[in-house]
Amino acid sequence: MNIDKSLKTLLNRFDSYHPSRIDLTLDRIIRLLRSLGQPHLKLPPVIHVAGTNGKGSTIAFLRAIFEASGLVVSAYTSPHLIQLKERFLLGGRTISNYDLYNLLNEVEIINDGKEITEYEIITAAAFLSLSRTKADVVLLETGLGGRYDATNVVDKPILTVITPISLDHEIFLGPDIASISAEKAAIQKKDVPSVVAYQPTEAFNVIEDTALKVGAPVFRGGRDWFTQKKADSFIYKSKKTTLPLPIPNLIGFHQIQNASTAIACIEMYKKIDLLDKNIANGLKNVNWPGRFMALPDGNLRKKLPKKWSIWLDAGHNEAAGKVLAKTVRQINTESLLPLHIIFCMLEDKDPSIFLRPFIKYASSITAVDLPDEPRSHNPQIASVALTKSGIKTGWDHSLEASLYNLSKTLNEAHILICGSHAIVGAALLINSKGTLGRAYSGVSS
Repeated sequence: MNIDKSLKTLLNRFDSYHPSRIDLTLDRIIRLLRSLGQPHLKLPPVIHVAGTNGKGSTIAFLRAIFEASGLVVSAYTSPHLIQLKERFLLGGRTISNYDLYNLLNEVEIINDGKEITEYEIITAAAFLSLSRTKADVVLLETGLGGRYDATNVVDKPILTVITPISLDHEIFLGPDIASISAEKAAIQKKDVPSVVAYQPTEAFNVIEDTALKVGAPVFRGGRDWFTQKKADSFIYKSKKTTLPLPIPNLIGFHQIQNASTAIACIEMYKKIDLLDKNIANGLKNVNWPGRFMALPDGNLRKKLPKKWSIWLDAGHNEAAGKVLAKTVRQINTESLLPLHIIFCMLEDKDPSIFLRPFIKYASSITAVDLPDEPRSHNPQIASVALTKSGIKTGWDHSLEASLYNLSKTLNEAHILICGSHAIVGAALLINSKGTLGRAYSGVSS
C-alpha cells in the first residue's frame, strides 16, 4: 500500500461528510466522541491553549521545559506546515503516516457517513490517540476560536492559557477585539487556573469578566507576573520567584513574552518544581519551525546567493505583521541590507493589513501563487489591490520564479517569505525535496 496516496484519498473523502450549512456548534464532535467511547475524558492532564498569536510558540516552550524536567509530553496543535502528522505528538514522538492513516480510518468507520467537518474528525482522532498514549501532560491547542472549537470538549483541564489576542478570523469570531476575546475566553473553566498573557486592555477586561463568571482564578501577565528584557538575557518575575534566563532559541521580543507565558504556566503547574536549569535548558533547546526561522541548507538554499539571509515566517494577521516588521528591523540594524518580501496569503486574509508595517522598510513586495493551495489569493489580483491601497506590490507565478528573478540582480539581501503556513511549508518542502506538492495537506491557515 502506498501510504501517502492512501492518506490523501482518505482526507479527500472527508469532504463528502462536510455539513451543507456550517453552524458553530459542538454537537457533531460530541456525537462522534461519544461513539468513540469518550476519549476526551480519558486524557492525561491537559493544558488548553487559546489566543490569536503565539499559541504554537507557547506550546513549544512548554514542551521544551517539560521535557527538560524529565516529563513525557503529548500535544495536538494546528495548523501544520507540510504534513498533517505534524499536529500529532504522542509521548514525545510525532505520529507516523501509517499510524495516522489507520487512526483516521478507524474514526471514519465509527462516524459512519454522518455530517462532520474535516477539522472535527481530525480532532476526534487526536483525542483517541492521546487517550491511548501514556504521558505526563497533554498540550492542546485550539484551532479557530475557543467557545465552539472542537477542542473545547475537555471539561477539566489543569490549566487554560490565553495568548495575545488581536483581529483575525473576524467572519467567525466577531468584528472587534472584545467579541474575539469573548470567544477565546470561553475555554476558561471553573476552579481551573487561567494563565493570561500580556493583552490589550479591552481583551483582558473581557477575559477577566468571563473568568469571574465561571469561577476561574486568573494569573495575568503585567499584573501577577512580569517580563524584563536585558542585553543578552531576560528576567521573569512574580510574587514567588525572580528568574534570570537566557534569550530563547526563537527570535524576537514577542518570543520572550511567549516564553514568559509558558513559565507562568510552569509556575502554576504544581507537579514539578520551578527549577532554573530546566527552564533555561528548555528555552535554549526549543524548536518551532516556521516562526522567523532561517531557511536551512537544502536544495533551494544552495541555488540562491550565499550572502542572502532568507527568513520564513507563517504570520498572517495585523499583530503578526507588526511584530515581524519589528523583528526584521532589529535583525537589519547592523547590515542595512535591502529587504525583499515574498508572500502568499489565504483568501480570507487581508494582505494590506498584514503588510502595512513593512512599507517603509521593504525594497520590494511580491505576491506569488501556490498551485497546490486553492484557497490562496490570486497573486495578480492581490498585487493590483495592494498597489491601489498604497502598498506597491508586484507578482510572480511561483515562489521559485520570484526567488530566481531576485537572484539575477541581488548579491546581498534579506529575503522574507511570509504570509501563511502554506508558503512556509512550500519553501521547506522545495528546500528538502526540490519539488512542490503537499500531497496530504489537510486543513491549514
